[in-house]
Amino acid sequence: MSLVRELDDGVAIVRIVETEAYLPGDAAAHSFRGETARNRSLFLHRGHAYVYFIYGNHYCFNVSAERAGIGGGVLVRAGEPVAGIALMRARRNDARDRDLLRGPGRFAQALAIDRSLDGIDLCKAGPLWLGAATRPIGDVGESRRIGITKEADRLLRFFERGNPFVSGPARWA
Repeated sequence: MSLVRELDDGVAIVRIVETEAYLPGDAAAHSFRGETARNRSLFLHRGHAYVYFIYGNHYCFNVSAERAGIGGGVLVRAGEPVAGIALMRARRNDARDRDLLRGPGRFAQALAIDRSLDGIDLCKAGPLWLGAATRPIGDVGESRRIGITKEADRLLRFFERGNPFVSGPARWA
């Protein structure tokens, strides 16, 4: 699957290569304690953006993944740049291509994703939308999620094996 970001200065396209799932009833999920003003987008019908600010310095981008009223989503952890690479480099201080979209904070920064995009429908044309795969996905690996303490051993991180744009420890790839 790809993600398309339309900006005033051009279009960036990213091939999604790593995600983490946060299921209903999952103690690590932002939806665990119920709907709030901050996490409302996680409770929208599947296919909406949920964007939040973390650690006081970067945004994370998720896609709602359940029926309306049920909180659950998928954190997009990493992507492979396909088009608009110069736009992404400019937002990431000329980082090398491999590091443009490795990790959820870098991913959001490279694509200028912030809270203004929270709640938008990713299944229709707009400033940010999900597109068809740019090429078939390779072998999919799974591992425990990264950077959490609750329900940390659940195998809910999915990534394309051998893809150099995947984040996280090499031993998990």
